[in-house]
Amino acid sequence: MNHSRWNILPPIPDKYLVDTSLLPSLIAQLLYNRGLTEPSQVESFITADKRLLGDPYLLPDMPRAVARIYQALLSGESIAIYGDFDADGISATALLVQGLTYLGGQAIPYIPHRLTEGYGLKTAALENLYRQGISLVITVDCGITALLQVKKAQRIGLDIIITDHHTPLPEIPPALALVNPKLPNSTYPFSQLSGVGVALKLLQALFQGMGKEEQVNEVMDLVTLGTIADMAPLIGENRYLVKQGLKLINTAPRLGVKQMITQSGLNPGSLDAESISWVLAPRLNAAGRLAHAMSSYKLLMTDSPQEAQGLSIWLEQKNTERQKLTEKALTKARKQILAQEISTLLIASDKDYPVGIMGLVANKLSEEFYRPAIVIRTGERISSGSCRSIPEFNVILALNQYSSLLLEFGGHSQAAGFTLPTKNLPRLQQALLHLATTELAGIELRPRLDIDAEVTLPDLTGKTFRAIQQLAPFGQSNPAPTFLSRGVGVIDCGTMGSNRGHLRLKLKQGGTVWDGIAFGFGNYLAEVSSSLDIVYNLKIDRWRGEERLRLNILDFAPTSQTR
Repeated sequence: MNHSRWNILPPIPDKYLVDTSLLPSLIAQLLYNRGLTEPSQVESFITADKRLLGDPYLLPDMPRAVARIYQALLSGESIAIYGDFDADGISATALLVQGLTYLGGQAIPYIPHRLTEGYGLKTAALENLYRQGISLVITVDCGITALLQVKKAQRIGLDIIITDHHTPLPEIPPALALVNPKLPNSTYPFSQLSGVGVALKLLQALFQGMGKEEQVNEVMDLVTLGTIADMAPLIGENRYLVKQGLKLINTAPRLGVKQMITQSGLNPGSLDAESISWVLAPRLNAAGRLAHAMSSYKLLMTDSPQEAQGLSIWLEQKNTERQKLTEKALTKARKQILAQEISTLLIASDKDYPVGIMGLVANKLSEEFYRPAIVIRTGERISSGSCRSIPEFNVILALNQYSSLLLEFGGHSQAAGFTLPTKNLPRLQQALLHLATTELAGIELRPRLDIDAEVTLPDLTGKTFRAIQQLAPFGQSNPAPTFLSRGVGVIDCGTMGSNRGHLRLKLKQGGTVWDGIAFGFGNYLAEVSSSLDIVYNLKIDRWRGEERLRLNILDFAPTSQTR
């Protein structure tokens, strides 16, 4: 963990304060920091109700997709839902199979194997489905770039409906229908749905046509799992979807989710977006990283308590295995990087890096050194890589510049993956390193901590915390509010955790005493002085049925040294 650059966001303009005069000034500041500058936006953000739901028929090709699915339902055709092996793809697959089954359809799931098949639509898999009697394939969370595969499927007489949320290429596949809010012809008001969010809109349209619109609420838990796991921004329509899903997960979780909550030691009934992002999502993803994602799909779909328990125990083991593998690969990758002179782009390559965890290792390297990082598994003929980046460097644009060297690539600005002939690897490494060095020249490569407001600890009573919770769920594009308090007294301090990797502090200001934890700062114990400036979020600690507020310390400095 490194110290960051502290960036205090500008104070709210007076005009905005007048417009939002009914709100406490701190809450008004938080809303302003999140880009909500109109009073009407503020109201819809806080209530996050049904009004945020977009009309599914504003999505491209929706009438055509719905008509073809109705035809399949009426004539009893076999439909395959072709998903992806991450939590977004798995929950989207489960959502459409559950929804179509409810409508009387014959729907089966198909999720490719990460290690043997790889991401996206594969011709061999589509031909196999056709041989099994499937006449319609609906993709979820994939397919928008599968030009060749869709053309081949058409030739054998397989109808394909693509639902996806990834950015399309200039040429789009000739599918029967393409449902994606990011298509240039989309009139949909919200473009940031996850894969499972787009699948929900298709189901919503189908249910509307049959007068069963209320049933859509039964799958909101799946939408929440996939949306949070895929780090979709928790603004706009996603706020409503996630809020509804969290209610369902906390009041009436499906069997598999209930067992996951039990196995992972979470508190039933008090899950928030963070619990999903840090605890449930990694477990759902663990199956696809180390074995087959179908196990996670089965866990979400089962109505057998025994199967739910067995699968959730298995996932717990897989997640532990995944953590150990990540740690081992990370140690090796760090050694490689530290053996070279640390440059603006980190590259670690080895023939033994496990495909399923390369992205996790790249992410940890990028966080630790605050640089774009690429982890590559080298093969004799073909190599594959996972990239993670920092806000100052768009990794998908970088790969796009050198696409002639690649066989396949995809992703977004901060995370991407590629495969290429091994012989092209030196040229790609050289080109990307040159590009990163040029683009990042003159930029201070230290993480930036955006601070919402400077406050004193006595300002943050339980009442203030409850007011802040109106802005939840927190996540991508709506981060948990971050505060700065200066001149905080340190009563007690020590290290904690298995490797003494974290700091535990008891802090005092203006007659209030708070517990604080600085995760990852165990090595900085010597920097703790009697008075600190601290940057932190507020967290609820639940212990033996009691709830207490504590400080989640993100960075600190002795009071005389401001950052």
